[in-house]
Amino acid sequence: MTTYNFAAGPAMLPVEVIAQIKADLPDYKGSGMSVMEISHRSPLYMDLYEETKADMLEIMGLDPEKYDVLFLQGGATQQFTLVPLNQARKFHRIAVVDSGHWAQRAAEDAGKVPGMSVDTVATAKGNNYTAVPNIPVEFAHGYDYLHITTNNTIMGTAYRDAAVPKLDLPLVADMSSNFLGEQYDFSKFDLIYAGAQKNLAPAGLTVVVVKKDWVHKNDDLAGLFDYATEAKKKSALNTPPVFQVYVAGLVLKWIKSKGGLKGIEALNREKAKTLYDCLEASDLFTSKVDPASRSLMNVPFVTGDKELDQEFVKAAAARHLLNLKGHRLVGGMRASIYNAMPLAGVQALCDFIQEFEDQHK
Repeated sequence: MTTYNFAAGPAMLPVEVIAQIKADLPDYKGSGMSVMEISHRSPLYMDLYEETKADMLEIMGLDPEKYDVLFLQGGATQQFTLVPLNQARKFHRIAVVDSGHWAQRAAEDAGKVPGMSVDTVATAKGNNYTAVPNIPVEFAHGYDYLHITTNNTIMGTAYRDAAVPKLDLPLVADMSSNFLGEQYDFSKFDLIYAGAQKNLAPAGLTVVVVKKDWVHKNDDLAGLFDYATEAKKKSALNTPPVFQVYVAGLVLKWIKSKGGLKGIEALNREKAKTLYDCLEASDLFTSKVDPASRSLMNVPFVTGDKELDQEFVKAAAARHLLNLKGHRLVGGMRASIYNAMPLAGVQALCDFIQEFEDQHK
């Protein structure tokens, strides 16, 4: 029986990419070395780096003369600190939209930077985080940037592109859990960061896409914490995560083969609609998320009975529908249906939901 991995991350990779990795592991491009062994100073890696960077900007529709891509380590949570350290240099004050747990974590960590002020300018607390709050368009003078989280992995909410306004204030986005999963006008953003382990590559790589004219050398920061230093060194101030960058390059080629973000979003919308329609038709399972804020990537759902939820997760795993347990903060179930999840996997889950419900009538 086929196994479908619904984990929120690390998430499944496209089967075509796994096959290419398998082929390249013993001998990368005739070098006699595994792709995991090649030097980050070698032409083999530098060609890979440049091509991966170019493909990413092409897919995002961004001008390489105006935007740079950094391939960093440390996870997206490290950027909760590095973004304010690098970019909140004039006013030492940032605005944050609280759409859920990871937005709160970003605000909390930014607030630990010495001399930094963090203001929550909108929150979803009033609706218990079942819908994203509107993003403000007017601000008091004195903010370095506004920070938003485009997709809330735990709560299952997300901003569509139309809900993200163009601002006079620089806009920063944590896109970790829907990066390259749907279309945005990425030129609205001055800086985007994302952990790779959802839609792009194995854990160990964090991508920062940033406007070149918003990157300035900060002599008071260690090189590994300074975006300008990393940009100058082509993300190789220390040994970069070569294997993860390689996998990211393969995934970007796969996205292009699917019609770019337009094609990927169409596939993701079909998968999400299939699952949401299944839940809406159910008398046992329900989704608490406001339909206007539903994520295409993460779909939490519950029965309303914690013991029954646990029974469902266990029974689903026995049917090779894996990692459906909800986050500990909200419980229930969560199906993460990132880019690599095929429609057949979503349909298999829906079939099991119906079967489980029939057994418990």
